Amino acid sequence: MSGGGDSVALLHLLAEWARDGGPALHVVTVDHGQRAASAAEAAGVADLCHTLSLSHDILRWRDWDGPGNLMDAARRARLRMIAGWAKGRGIVTVALGHTADDQAETFLMRLARGSGVDGLSAMATQRQALEVTWLRPLLAVRRDALRGYLRRRGATWIDDPTNDDPKFDRIKARQTLAALEPLGITVDRIGRTVSLMSMARTVLQGAVVQLVQSSAREEAGSVVIDKPALLAQPPETRLRFLAEAIRWVSSADYRPRLDALTEAWAEVVSGHKRTLSGCILHSDATRIRIARELNAVAQAASLTDQLWDNRWRVEGPHEAGLQVRALGAEGLRACPNWRETGFSRDTLLASPAIWRREALIAAPLAGMSNGWTAEIPAGFSRFIVSH
Repeated sequence: MSGGGDSVALLHLLAEWARDGGPALHVVTVDHGQRAASAAEAAGVADLCHTLSLSHDILRWRDWDGPGNLMDAARRARLRMIAGWAKGRGIVTVALGHTADDQAETFLMRLARGSGVDGLSAMATQRQALEVTWLRPLLAVRRDALRGYLRRRGATWIDDPTNDDPKFDRIKARQTLAALEPLGITVDRIGRTVSLMSMARTVLQGAVVQLVQSSAREEAGSVVIDKPALLAQPPETRLRFLAEAIRWVSSADYRPRLDALTEAWAEVVSGHKRTLSGCILHSDATRIRIARELNAVAQAASLTDQLWDNRWRVEGPHEAGLQVRALGAEGLRACPNWRETGFSRDTLLASPAIWRREALIAAPLAGMSNGWTAEIPAGFSRFIVSH
């Protein structure tokens, strides 16, 4: 929690629930270090948690190097850090303090970017990401109502000065909402539109689930789909399937942008090979394959008891000095029977292999197991259903 009004209100509400027999509560603050007062504010949250007899941890983000979108980079870093903290404590559910006002602001920002149904569905009350369930229990509550609740309790909160800085898109959206209210475009009405978009998204995603179940399969970390079956689908379903397949293969947090996705689809359906978001897309007369791109994982390395490329788990005779790295062209040459696996060359090049320095120990998917296996615990079908 940040110490702002929304998160402080959520903290008090959850603390009451915990005292009344609810689940155990642990609190974390991410100090982004972008303002001189941020460390003192994080310490203030720690003091508040102490008075409420709650455990509290402070995580510090110091990776910002200047270029790009600060708010977006900070948000992504915050989620990654909180997810890591949660998993380290055995916590599977994290509550966030987003409100109805945040929902409306997100809607406007995505509308400005030309988002479709998914984007205009804005934030979900519950979602799975980074092996954590994220809840937003205050998403239907107005910001002013939460501050009223805090005043009645005699509680205080911190007003972040960046909440009034119009250089940030969210603040521009907040100011635009006030200007739109005389037209009847209110937070509550935007919330209603978001709900309708979410209902539409559920139907559209259901069509993709059915398509995957009938016409697609996993193949050594790649996704392969029957080309005629995909061509028979409406354009929305085709692009939605392609985007979800790319997300799963690349372990990306977000889909590719629509323009890039549409351009890639046009090339792939014509029989050309195309790379996008760390994936290779290719088709022949009967099928379309989405495989991991070797260049995207060429530098990725992990210990054999850790996930590789954020999705692969290997099992075998673990020992010190071994690493999981991409098989690559050199490794594939050391696997003379790789063609007998039936997997494509592109798929195997980017598959996990066990190395001791420059010596290939095992390539589980390329016909050189040597006692090792490799699998993706969360398969594509499960991924599609959960998203």
